[in-house]
Amino acid sequence: MKDKLVNLDPRNTICRKGKNLEIPSKRFWMGSLMQSELEMEKKPVGIRFLERIKGSKLSYNAYQAIVLIVTFLAYASYHAARKTTSIVKSALDPQSPDTGVNSLLLRFTSFRSSGQEQPENGGWAPFNGPNGTVLLGEIDVAFLAVYAFGMYFAGHLGDRTNLRIFLTVGMVGTGLFTSLFGVGYWANVHSFYYFLIMQMLAGLFQSSGWPSVVAVVGNWFNKKKRGLIMGIWNAHTSVGNITGSLIAAAMLRYGWGWSFVVPGVVIALIGLVNFAFLPVNPEMVGAERDEDVDSSSEKVGDSVDVPLLLSSSDSETDDKKRAVGFIEAWRIPGVAPFALCLFFAKLVAYTFLYWLPFYVSHTAIEGEYLSDETAGNLSTMFDVGGVVGGIMAGYISDRIGARAITAASFMYCSIPALFFYRSYGHVSLLANASLMFLTGMLVNGPYALITTAVSADLGTHSSLKGNSRALATVTAIIDGTGSVGAAVGPLLTGYISSRSSWTAVFTMLMGAAFVAGLLLTRLVMAEVAAKIAESRPSESECRAQVDHQGHVLDV
Repeated sequence: MKDKLVNLDPRNTICRKGKNLEIPSKRFWMGSLMQSELEMEKKPVGIRFLERIKGSKLSYNAYQAIVLIVTFLAYASYHAARKTTSIVKSALDPQSPDTGVNSLLLRFTSFRSSGQEQPENGGWAPFNGPNGTVLLGEIDVAFLAVYAFGMYFAGHLGDRTNLRIFLTVGMVGTGLFTSLFGVGYWANVHSFYYFLIMQMLAGLFQSSGWPSVVAVVGNWFNKKKRGLIMGIWNAHTSVGNITGSLIAAAMLRYGWGWSFVVPGVVIALIGLVNFAFLPVNPEMVGAERDEDVDSSSEKVGDSVDVPLLLSSSDSETDDKKRAVGFIEAWRIPGVAPFALCLFFAKLVAYTFLYWLPFYVSHTAIEGEYLSDETAGNLSTMFDVGGVVGGIMAGYISDRIGARAITAASFMYCSIPALFFYRSYGHVSLLANASLMFLTGMLVNGPYALITTAVSADLGTHSSLKGNSRALATVTAIIDGTGSVGAAVGPLLTGYISSRSSWTAVFTMLMGAAFVAGLLLTRLVMAEVAAKIAESRPSESECRAQVDHQGHVLDV
């Protein structure tokens, strides 16, 4: 027989088998309703649409999946737009293929003004003149310099604004100015400063991307498996590079302008998808965290000698609302060494990003030179290796609990890989592709690890006392410093290759990889010391190592 509920008093209290149960008051229900309506207003329109279709709120895991997918597409489109320039270089500045890689004093086409006929060997003024390679290098360094400079401000703004809107504006702006660069093809523009300004503005808007996506992902995932998850997620970089290479190479046959316009339109459209679906953090959409989401919070310490994986704290919730300042973020233990390490790691990675297709197309492989389109397609093997390297670095660092050891080991191993690629890449297509894959894996592995898991770890370091509003700032500092190296690398490559040889370029890259590993020495020693301390049994453990008869098993 069902229990009867009896109203006891006006306070909305009922009785069931002698137990008093509180019925929520009208004010409570009104407050809950208003809170629910406010949550719905904060939710992106795409999330509200999905919940209406489902008929209930999305689960925490569903939100995590949406975050990974949307941010993956967002940053893949950033890199697809960024990769275009390296593919189009050979079309803008065609050079005689009979000089090979052993002599970089290549013959350049003559400069032409906008009213002259196109030279027989093609090209596009002003890039097909005697200083064409230098001009292309200046455009690269201008883009990356503005990108790096803008990154510091982007991180500062990202921690103080709605990241969904901030990221959308960055993506639409990037698409606009990337497309305008390509419009120069149909508008018959031959002014160097037009292309320079378009690239600089594209770089400024691109700087909003990385701090935003890392901060959002960091808001939804804990440290326990962050290395592996972010290692897989970071494949967006290589997927974007590969997609951008394939699109740009395929569009070249219709005119190099399409190689810029198509990726520009794509990133703008994905920016609108981001605006419609991206949940910035669990609190904004009213998502309830699973019990094990924050289970990785462990004992804390704010010394540089404490490994990153043991440096989380969520204790002082009042501090979480305060955004961390720029100087304060630099003082977080581990930020400076990883930022400087990334300077040299990105110097190597971005030299390949901007110059690899050019290098391949001007390298005699089995005695033959590849077309621009074929060289662009072959260069994607570097990015395929980068996908594998990023996942491996994340997984290994999670397993051994040592980010610095993993990053430094990859950097040191990339040195012989660079040497072998330069020495034996011309033997055959198979040798070139295989060594390119290996080099990409070892170069992009630590680059991916530092820009993702390490940045997120440091953005929630114990010295911040649980302040989660440092993620974008810390990410911007680390990747912004790395982007300065990304600007320096292509610039040095253009200068060294035109005045010396590609052997000198690869020597410079090997030196940069060595310095990158060297900068993590102190952190590596700290992690090694921590591992040794963990491996030593404590006194209480030694006492416990006896069998049921009281005999000592091991000491």
